[in-house]
Amino acid sequence: MDSPGTTSPPRKPRAFNALRHRDYRLLWLGLLVSVAGSQMQNVAINWHTYELTGSALALGGLGLARLIPIVFFSLAGGVVADTRNRRKVMFVTQSIMMLTAFILGLVTFLGIVNVWWIYAVGFVNAAAVSFDLPARQSIMPNLVPPEDLTNAVTLSSMVFQIATILGPGIAGVLIARFGVGIIYWINGVSFIALLAALVLMKTATPARLAASAANWKTLVEGLRYVRRERIIFSTMLLDFFATFFSGANTLLPIFAADILKVGAEGFGILAAAESVGSVVAGVIVSLWGDIKRKGAVLLIAVGVYGAATVGFGLSSWFALSIFFLIFVGAGDTVSMILRSTIRQLITPDALRGRMTSVNMIFAIGGPQLGEIEAGTVAALIGAPLSVALGGVATIVLVATTAWRYPSLRKYR
Repeated sequence: MDSPGTTSPPRKPRAFNALRHRDYRLLWLGLLVSVAGSQMQNVAINWHTYELTGSALALGGLGLARLIPIVFFSLAGGVVADTRNRRKVMFVTQSIMMLTAFILGLVTFLGIVNVWWIYAVGFVNAAAVSFDLPARQSIMPNLVPPEDLTNAVTLSSMVFQIATILGPGIAGVLIARFGVGIIYWINGVSFIALLAALVLMKTATPARLAASAANWKTLVEGLRYVRRERIIFSTMLLDFFATFFSGANTLLPIFAADILKVGAEGFGILAAAESVGSVVAGVIVSLWGDIKRKGAVLLIAVGVYGAATVGFGLSSWFALSIFFLIFVGAGDTVSMILRSTIRQLITPDALRGRMTSVNMIFAIGGPQLGEIEAGTVAALIGAPLSVALGGVATIVLVATTAWRYPSLRKYR
């Protein structure tokens, strides 16, 4: 304890403080490997679907295959995360996703793969994610103290973005040289890292979670909480509609093959460009420390996301397209970090799984519906105009949200 009249030394920068905690470090490293494999597979699936069908509508169908399980299972996933051992839940869901990767690799190797196999894998994986994501996000505050939670959220975002940089770039090269099938095998192996991390973790599930009842009343309690907390509810709405209007990822194969004419390797670079901006933004936020006017910065970040989407849609130069995608990633990441931190700090631990599951409907449902919308509109008016109009709609959305929810705009 400091003696009277003495001054405590200034605290060291907290850019990577969350990694000091053993179990969080294990989770972070496991996710780095596993998510890299998953991002490679996402790129491969998009490319494979377009290769098999040559159809923008078929790419949009991927969104529908992934959306249906989210609608049906995500709320149940939140209840399970709040009433069961979160580590064990993650072990089961990650094992299921590993198995589907190996199955997709096998049917591709045997030459019997078609678009329905891809849709089926997308459906099963989305069902697994419906239970995995609430457990994963809810366990994070159990692994680090409250003062390191914002840093943990930032680092978790960065691990996803780093994996997204590594995954698509490697996938583009491997697809061009060896074909798409090898990506599915690599993804299956990558899950071993996270499964090992879950086995080695020592953090115990809080006793009250194991004693809670998983029933309809528990589910409704979570829904009512989210609806009552206007700050949380408004960020979910903003997330949903921004990703619905501005998601350009589904149409990247069309831009790479038909508009920019850069092939599979260029497609991998485009797919990774957003994550470059995301990692840079994540590092800046981590070093910045606490952002005081969180609500205002959140709205500005989503506005940047929309404006950069407009630029990408209208660009016909490869380098300029990469430039705009970097800013798409930066805006998206800053807003995601602020949204996630606010929600985790406001929400009691016993409700975090259910809050996350409700948010998942917005956060995953928006992009998946956006894939259907983007594919349909692109088939009617072309991919560039479809993406650009989505960016304009996002900018209008930001202005509307700032006016409709002043509590979010003024949140500090």
